[in-house]
Formats: sequence, structure tokens, C-alpha cells
Amino acid sequence: MMPDRPRPAVRTSPAVTVVIAVYNSAAYLADAIGSVIDQSFDDWEAIVVDDSSTDASFSIASEIARRDGRVHVVRLEQNRGPAVARNVAIRSARGRYIAFLDSDDQWLPDKLERQIGFMRENSYAFTCTYYEKVTETGERTGKIVAPPARLDYADMLKSNRVGCLSAVYDCVEMGKVYMPLILKRQDYGLWLELLKRVEFVHCVPEVLALYRVRTNSLSTNKLEMLNYNWQLFRRVERLSPWASFYYLGWNILRKVIE
Repeated sequence: MMPDRPRPAVRTSPAVTVVIAVYNSAAYLADAIGSVIDQSFDDWEAIVVDDSSTDASFSIASEIARRDGRVHVVRLEQNRGPAVARNVAIRSARGRYIAFLDSDDQWLPDKLERQIGFMRENSYAFTCTYYEKVTETGERTGKIVAPPARLDYADMLKSNRVGCLSAVYDCVEMGKVYMPLILKRQDYGLWLELLKRVEFVHCVPEVLALYRVRTNSLSTNKLEMLNYNWQLFRRVERLSPWASFYYLGWNILRKVIE
């Protein structure tokens, strides 16, 4: 556990709210939250929503919150899934900017400083960053995920290029936007909804986060991911079967290239 050390004063209206949904991530959670605490940009709050974990996740998060008043912990009485957990945090958010971090991933120390500066300097309402894949044990691989400089709605339908750990949106410009209540690919659904409200998501061309590839993650099962994309296109985006096939084809092509 991280040692006690002086922290910036808790602000009633922080610039950024960091949304962290947790389910049985005791092995990684302290590192994830610690990477937020270690940010050079300190005007933030983190809302950690424990989705009724059966391991030590809640106690780990609660201990960190005891040491740093910018960290707030909510525990759901029943397991509801990541969309509900993240939406609980979004609903309680006080920050202008909503950022996301999964409980097994990490940010590099200047992530918020670079990304919020990028948004303010260019008046961008929705941004992402490059990120690097790491092994399950946290070893850096040098494999960089580098989205294009900007993507629009049609681009995003062809392939989700935005990592959840890298996304930030401005809720003053777009209002609070929530994740669709679907089993998987909730983050993809949110990006598509945001791109109905703003023309582009713009990318900071720097590696600012670390994505942990776990053996049981959806990203390691490409066929299952495509099935969930199909459900997203048909049930949430309400695309026609032909349009869904078209964009699913682009998704398949992207996976082959990767």
C-alpha cells in the first residue's frame, strides 16, 4: 500500500472526474489508483465504483480513499456490470472533464496534464491518446496503439480505435453522456454516442497510458468481440442489417491487420 504523504486540498469543483469501475481487481487496483494520484495535474477527483467484488478490491480502494480525500469509493450491493458502475460514477461526477481508467490499467504521470492541456488549447470536447500494451504482470511490450489524429462517427463504426483508459470528454460542451446498458462494448457505445454530439474525437499523439492484456479479457477473443459489435450496431445504433454487415466487415479487416 502506498505510504501516507501530503496531498493537494480537496476541491469542491475539480476540473476532472476519473471514473474507475472495479470488479475483483485486487491484484492491480492500487497501481491503477496510484497512477492517478501520481499525476502532475492534481485538479481531479476519482470515483471508484466497486461492483460487489468478492475479493479485497473494496477494502483496498477504501484504504486509499482514507489517505487521499480526492478518491471517493462507492460499493454496489449487487453485481450490475461495468456500464452501471461507470454510470453511477458519471452521475456523481463534479468535474468538467470525464476521464476513464480501468481498474487493471495505468496512466503515465503526465497523462492528464498533456491531455487536458490539449483539449483546452484546441477547444476539443472529446479526445483520446496513444497507449502501450503491457503483459499481465505489467511488463511493457513496446506495442503501441496509435489512433489517427481524428475520427468521426463513420470511422468509429469501422473500428473502435479509442481505448477506454485514454478517453476524456467535456461534459460542459456535451452534457453528461452515459454508457449504454449492454453486456459488453459499453465504452464503444459511449464513443459512438459522443460522436453524434461532436464531429470528431481528436487524439493526443503520445503514449500516455498502459493497457494490461489479460488472458481472460474480451480483447483477446476477437470472434466474441465481433459478436458484441454486431449486437451494438443492431440494438443500440439501430443500423440496418446491411449497414451492420458493412461495418462489421471493416471491423474484421482491422482485426486482420492488427
